Formats: sequence, structure tokens, C-alpha cells
Amino acid sequence: MIEAGGEATLWLGRPGSGAQERALAARMRAAVDEEYRELGERGGAALAMPPGRRKRALGRLRRELRRIRRRDYFPADAREDAAAAVDAVADSLEELAA
Repeated sequence: MIEAGGEATLWLGRPGSGAQERALAARMRAAVDEEYRELGERGGAALAMPPGRRKRALGRLRRELRRIRRRDYFPADAREDAAAAVDAVADSLEELAA
């Protein structure tokens, strides 16, 4: 902390070529895409849970979806599927309440 007499430094890095930049973006997209896929699978599994556990799972799924979206700089392919899985859990709880 600077207030405590510390020091702060910021380093900026740039890819050396367009190919490196594309490769970096592809790796970042693939990593986030995998997280979305896992989230979608957990959403599907939550549909089989009893309503009380499903409601708690929905809260966790929504938080995780927000966390992943904050790092999704190069929109991943599985983004919409993960969101749809979380929405399906929410919809199932709404149907039970009706």
C-alpha cells in the first residue's frame, strides 16, 4: 500500500505480432468457454435437485455466471448456453411457485 510507504508499479505488455495477439485471444476464449460449459453442466444437474437445494444452487450459478462474464473479453461460444442453463433453473423454480 502506498499509504503505508509502499510502492506501486504497473507494467503493460503487448504481443509481439498479430499472430501472437490472435493466439492469446484464442487461449483466453477457450479457457472462459470451458468455464461456461462447466457452468451449463452444473445448471443441468441443478434441475434434478429438490427445490430447496435448487434455489441455493441458483444463487451460486448466478454468481459464477457474473464472475465469468467479467473476464469474458472475447465472447465465448458457450456463453449463451450457460446463461440459458441458469435461466432454466430459475424458470423451474418459478413454475414450482406458481
